[in-house]
Amino acid sequence: AQVARIPPDLARRAVETAPSSFHLYDADGQPVVHYGDDDVHFDPGSAAIEILDHGAKRSRSPVTADFVRFVKLADGLNALDAVATALICADVQQEIADLYWLYLVLLYTRKPVVTGAFAVETWGTMKDLLVAVAGSEEALAERPTAIFDVCPSPPLLWSEITCENLMDCAQHRVPAELVSMPLAGATGPATLLGSVVQHTAENLSGVTIHQLVEPSAPIVWGGSPAAFDMRTGTPPIGAIETMMIDCAYAEVGKYLGLPTHAYLGMSDAKIVDAQCGFESGIGAILGALAGGLLTLAALFAPLQELDNPNRPDDTTGMTVVGLAALVFLLWLWRRVRSRSILLEGER
Repeated sequence: AQVARIPPDLARRAVETAPSSFHLYDADGQPVVHYGDDDVHFDPGSAAIEILDHGAKRSRSPVTADFVRFVKLADGLNALDAVATALICADVQQEIADLYWLYLVLLYTRKPVVTGAFAVETWGTMKDLLVAVAGSEEALAERPTAIFDVCPSPPLLWSEITCENLMDCAQHRVPAELVSMPLAGATGPATLLGSVVQHTAENLSGVTIHQLVEPSAPIVWGGSPAAFDMRTGTPPIGAIETMMIDCAYAEVGKYLGLPTHAYLGMSDAKIVDAQCGFESGIGAILGALAGGLLTLAALFAPLQELDNPNRPDDTTGMTVVGLAALVFLLWLWRRVRSRSILLEGER
């Protein structure tokens, strides 16, 4: 592997040229998802390799019929602002899996799409699918209907596939979403803060590569870092440590003036139970409190469950209501506190 050292002033200029906000549009040309400020949006999880049928105890590989059901369900849930390419269908050749899932999403929903390419060669065809919906390349660049996840390889590596995908997104002004994912103690430093620092370095390199190709092209400061359980060799994505890393790197992105994204609202549960609902709900609320996030909610990593009684529409809906209640309580507390201070001053 070759080592490229990015000068600090080059990284600073890249951050300055990256837009602080932009919209994703639906197929009708209406702005739906606003990246930037403290706006919060939700979409379902992505790229699950297993599905858990309602009432089942064992998962299985998803097929096309499952994915179509998933897209229709996500399209009908008001709490989800976008639809993700959420299942990797086992009944198609894996060489075209990324093309196939985007094609199905575009067939069955008019919401914005969160997707990603698995190869250098397939990105162009996926872009052509989006152009067919938008009408032209210029229309797609002006009113983007999809965003591509682009993932560096921790620690501090960029593969040919992801680097080419990132540059293609910039060249055609299709929004890109950086998904750095250091695992604390495995592919990242053992401390939570150390993993945030590595995440920052990886995302800064991505922003620099992207903006060198096309300054002002839309890009998102995202990620999916996690804690790492040394006993089992697995990342507990529903653990509070994982959520702390996510909320911390979101603050870094907001400090730099960039739109942010996080994988939150997820669970380590293997069935639909109280653990699933609790971990998903806590993650969604923390993401909403962090603000300014497009948050992926209710992902059963690496599972998806379609008939989940703790379904994302309920979870995210309750998150919005709970957040409003929390804001009211904070306002009330401040009013009472200011009143008590005033009374003390009068004494």
